[in-house]
Amino acid sequence: MEYRRTENNEEIVLSYCPARQVDEIELRYERDLPERMRVQEKEPCAEEIVQRHTVSDVSDLTEPKHGKRRSWITLSAILVSFALIVGGIGAGIWGIVDTASNFFSAIIIPDGNDGGDNNGNGNSGSTEDVPDSGRPESADKGGAPQIDAYRPEGSASGLNLISVVPGREILTAGEIYDKVAPSTVTIIGVHGEAYSVGTGVIFASDGYIITNYHVIAGCVDCEVWITNEYGVDSTYPARFVGGDDEKDLAVLKIEAQGLPAAEFGVSSDLTVGDKVYAIGNPLGTELRSTFTDGIISAVDRNVDVDGITMTLLQTNTALNSGNSGGPLINVYGQVIGINTIKMMSGYDTIEGLGFAIPTSLAQRWVNDILATGEVRPTPVLGISVSRIPVRLDDGTVGLEVLEVTKKMGADLAGVQVGDIVVAFNGAPVTNVDDIYDQRIKLSVGDVVIIRVYRNGEYLDLVMTMMAEPG
Repeated sequence: MEYRRTENNEEIVLSYCPARQVDEIELRYERDLPERMRVQEKEPCAEEIVQRHTVSDVSDLTEPKHGKRRSWITLSAILVSFALIVGGIGAGIWGIVDTASNFFSAIIIPDGNDGGDNNGNGNSGSTEDVPDSGRPESADKGGAPQIDAYRPEGSASGLNLISVVPGREILTAGEIYDKVAPSTVTIIGVHGEAYSVGTGVIFASDGYIITNYHVIAGCVDCEVWITNEYGVDSTYPARFVGGDDEKDLAVLKIEAQGLPAAEFGVSSDLTVGDKVYAIGNPLGTELRSTFTDGIISAVDRNVDVDGITMTLLQTNTALNSGNSGGPLINVYGQVIGINTIKMMSGYDTIEGLGFAIPTSLAQRWVNDILATGEVRPTPVLGISVSRIPVRLDDGTVGLEVLEVTKKMGADLAGVQVGDIVVAFNGAPVTNVDDIYDQRIKLSVGDVVIIRVYRNGEYLDLVMTMMAEPG
């Protein structure tokens, strides 16, 4: 750099001109691989295999399959045997395509899978009947778990939701972690010679645990690690109570008593902007019980994948591989969701798009599993209604029927196009969610009253709930 200085009685002026341009210099730093990243010659024990798989990275993509979307985004499903830098077999990636042909990948938050071996190689203002949420197939294509089955004897502990009473104290982040972390467990699934790492939540003190189905899909064995307040792990063999791959939900049972069961809240009480937290095992066992925070970005977000709609909570809380099956938590320390999906992209930068199964859905499914070993089909009404409410002359609010499906419950009950639905199952109807909230409480075969307004009078029609046509 060259300098020129001028002096007078008032100031000193410094000026400069840049020196000639020089060539860029590339700096590099190289070192040998750490010992744990090198191939080991000795036959490893089980724990060594889990640790070693934290450095494997293998992927096997399949061709995308296209589903339909009712809103502004069109989705395309890709199932992937996914390998990340943790122990086990891939959970799965979905490619999601928007109307501008930007590709996104929605990961069924991988259960820390890698598939390595023992050598370390490793719409127009209307809506249709709200369909069940779900997922088309188990993400790792492993099929049903092969672990030992368990059927509850007598009345098993159910999943109960607790509403927040007015004035309940909001907890600090630290208090929330202290409350929920003891109920959050690590799930190790064995897939032949490979291992998967996921997360689960204790919902009953006598050993019942909820997780994602894809965490244990295809497993031949399964262990649950529970960490106490001193950081000491207790290991329990897990048995399979039941689950549903389309709902991506499963229930496990371990032989233990007096476990710290989490408190579950009512997810339908959430609103956009509410603060939430997550606890899980991102990238496997080394970062267990990682605590992250964010907000609810959307409620009842419908995500269609391969023709099956998942109705989920959307959050910007950081979720990573291994968070599968872990809790999404509200400010009162209640679990209000089970984390299941995050979105990624090879074409655009995407941050903070995570999704969780809402507890208001999970409660029914878990209790179905405890009672029968499987999730019973959720009934449908067989109508499409307007999203825009209609206010009648007497002030009553309802939704106009736009379409009636032939030979389904509403049609057989006598509901007609143009009717105004003002109540369903004894609850007033002012928006689509009111119908949806009542529908998920019902079972196929239940007989309910649907109240409609037609030609100046109210009619109470008797409807028998039916399953969605296959």
